[in-house]
Amino acid sequence: MLTATQPTAALPVMESFYTLQGEGFHQGRAAYFIRLGGCDVGCFWCDVKESWDASIHPVKSIQEMVEQALQEIGGARPSETKNLVVITGGEPLMHNLDALTLALHQAGFETNIETSGSSPLSGYWDWICLSPKKFKAPLPQVVAAANELKVVIYNKSDFTWAEKYAAQVSANCKLYLQPEWDKSAEMMPLIIDYIKLNPKWELSLQIHKFINVP
Repeated sequence: MLTATQPTAALPVMESFYTLQGEGFHQGRAAYFIRLGGCDVGCFWCDVKESWDASIHPVKSIQEMVEQALQEIGGARPSETKNLVVITGGEPLMHNLDALTLALHQAGFETNIETSGSSPLSGYWDWICLSPKKFKAPLPQVVAAANELKVVIYNKSDFTWAEKYAAQVSANCKLYLQPEWDKSAEMMPLIIDYIKLNPKWELSLQIHKFINVP
């Protein structure tokens, strides 16, 4: 099993692409995604199950990953704006991300992670999106560090799950409820009503699936 113990000079990369962030606080922003291989959470409704086995994905050096990011977005322009890089998975915190995030910062990028929080926190982050899963609960240190709590709503009991972690994150953490894609027609009316009664929450939609981008 992969563990986040030592800074890693190379990582298994399932895919990387430049698109718009489709979910949560940074929704609508241009963002370069790096999807790492490896996950031990195992959500049955996961739409990227091919990311779970790290061994089937090519291992890339940190330098190669950063150079590819710069090439695909046309070069970093830190004096004008910081380009957003989103590290996702799989479960990215199965890897130590100190070296990757340091290199991305040095190249002028803004770093964002999407994580279940089930593995130890590593890396230097401008934004941490925590999406806790019932299949493997998040670690307290990740919950405390979260800038954004995004809870996927698959059934009615998930509202209670969402409130459990809303009570644990920091007071300035942004709170989002997001319908599981295949059950969105059923869950959306419940989420809307819930947010109206509990306006500390906001709605997150997977807009990239509506506009057909990665």
